[in-house]
Amino acid sequence: MPFGFAELHGGGTRLRIVPALGGKIASLEAAGREWLWTSDVLPWQEPVDGASYVETADSGGYDECFPTVAACHLPSGVQRFGGLALPDHGELWSQRPVVAIETDPDGQRAVCTWEGRRLPYRFVRTVQVTTHGSVVMRYAATNCGDHPLPFIWSAYPVFPLTPSTRVDLPTGARVRVAAAHGEALRGLAPEFRWPHVRLEKRIADLTVPDQVGRHYACKLFIEMPPGTTVVALEENGPRLEVALDGHTVPTVGLWINKREWTPFKRGKPYLNIALEPCIGAPDSLTEALGAWRAAQWLQPGQTRQWALTWRATAPEPLASARQ
Repeated sequence: MPFGFAELHGGGTRLRIVPALGGKIASLEAAGREWLWTSDVLPWQEPVDGASYVETADSGGYDECFPTVAACHLPSGVQRFGGLALPDHGELWSQRPVVAIETDPDGQRAVCTWEGRRLPYRFVRTVQVTTHGSVVMRYAATNCGDHPLPFIWSAYPVFPLTPSTRVDLPTGARVRVAAAHGEALRGLAPEFRWPHVRLEKRIADLTVPDQVGRHYACKLFIEMPPGTTVVALEENGPRLEVALDGHTVPTVGLWINKREWTPFKRGKPYLNIALEPCIGAPDSLTEALGAWRAAQWLQPGQTRQWALTWRATAPEPLASARQ
């Protein structure tokens, strides 16, 4: 790896964080496999504040997006910050956080701290790999200014999309469509209940994204029920779960790209999937403040906290195979 990294491990799980790449989690090995997707188009490179993330830094791994995901200008009616331009994928990916590595009886952890550049905030992510192999991520966002601060947050882990990929989300959960590309999604309803969606000529089941069509891409937002919820990706046996509290993390974004979308003209479309716990929707903070009515606010001096727990499992070998 061309950049230095911090490695956490425990219980068969190994995780690598690259401070120089905005605290990106570049590798997550658990249950005997690497889970994160790595681009064969964009190599790791020094990030540039204000640059397009998808054109310069969408190299794979797991990033954090705050205070927006899509580039946007805040509406004029937002006190103190109206008209402010926010960059693609927010501010965190393009700055090197302060990183502290700690160890205690529960495992190893890395505390990454970012300071806002365009907005006055402090963002802290603590990643701990426990002795049992779970990855516990604790977040805290603080408004360091004198005016209410609007935001959305999204984790952005990207995974390979294969014929075996299965998506496990709460059955019957409300889904809102933020973007859709490709003929396979012609007639896609703007809202539906997971996992079945009505298309122009059929009803599709998104549980197995590979079976929906030959080429398509979409960004969906799925509302989580209150209380603890577990969502997951499965790969022909191995399963990666993330547990969240629907009160504090009320939405999960789902990006599916089956060889339909790329930011580069005449470029080869990607084949990947992102399962994105998030607070606020859609990807643009401006749209979240507008028609979607899903933006979040931090009052002056307020700190908001939330957490995720990732856990990978693999099926037990058959008794005959162990003999």
